[in-house]
Amino acid sequence: MKKKLLFSALFSLLFVATAFSQEVNKVIKDPMMGMNVMAGPCNLDGLQHGLFGPWFNYQYKSYKPESKVVSDIQKKLDKTQLTVVFGSWCGDSKEQVGRFYKILNDAGYNTASVKAIAVDRALKVPGSDISKLDIKRVPTFIVSYQGKEIGRIVESPKKTLEKDLQNILQKVD
Repeated sequence: MKKKLLFSALFSLLFVATAFSQEVNKVIKDPMMGMNVMAGPCNLDGLQHGLFGPWFNYQYKSYKPESKVVSDIQKKLDKTQLTVVFGSWCGDSKEQVGRFYKILNDAGYNTASVKAIAVDRALKVPGSDISKLDIKRVPTFIVSYQGKEIGRIVESPKKTLEKDLQNILQKVD
């Protein structure tokens, strides 16, 4: 009887969580641009395939991060939380997001833990409030340590993505 009750409770919990979870890799018609864009939470599969795939894959495959810098950031990267806010319609996002994931992969970072969020042209996610992220331009790469933001890279890096990330990670002990 206890097993049936436990199974029933777990099934109910899973059903509720699934029913209220936001769809991943969603594509919508952007009201400002009148074209299809990604909107909401994304995962690596959504970045590599479909609407954003050609740009992501090209930049990911062709980008060659500086290995010495990647080796340096590898030591501190696992202590951080990463959020990427991008626009599938945005030229800078098309250029930088694949490169960012390439750096993370080369550093041995678990890219499944990256919180990737696609926004529409108004920098919003229909049905979600991302205002606390204070997004003004995309892409925005947010680095957090112990639950607090320690830095961000907005649009294009000042030097290179890996060097800008290295600079931010100097704040991690």
